Amino acid sequence: MAEELKVIVFSLAHEQYGVEVDKVRTIERMQPLTRVPKTPAFVKGVINLRGVVVPVIDLRGRFNLEEAEYTDNSRIIIVAVGEMEVGMIVDSANDVVDVNSDEIEQPPEIVGGIRAKYLRGLAKLGEGKILVLLNLEEVLNKSEIVQLEQFGE
Repeated sequence: MAEELKVIVFSLAHEQYGVEVDKVRTIERMQPLTRVPKTPAFVKGVINLRGVVVPVIDLRGRFNLEEAEYTDNSRIIIVAVGEMEVGMIVDSANDVVDVNSDEIEQPPEIVGGIRAKYLRGLAKLGEGKILVLLNLEEVLNKSEIVQLEQFGE
């Protein structure tokens, strides 16, 4: 039997992406970031979120997409990966949709320039729309998570 997944839909470079609601802690407006030296370029810094230091990455940078100015629509989606929370900067957070697990297909090797290892699958939403579901464990791979966890200490 197919299960329903609740997915937060966000946009990045005119594409629609999704991440499971149960992995999302909060969605925040853009706020000042404290830069951290000696981190990969896509790690934009850290924020203090209600007393917790949260590392923030720019998903455009992570996926080697063209950087863009942050706007009033830009959001930081705070997700939980393992024991830690990480913020992901996206162009906008749009919606919550239900995705039937039967409608999720394996991603091709490269989708919009993003390597398949970062993707969990592609979901068809109707009206010809396709939602790219992220594999958060790969988007924040283990060695990078270890680096990021050191900020929080």
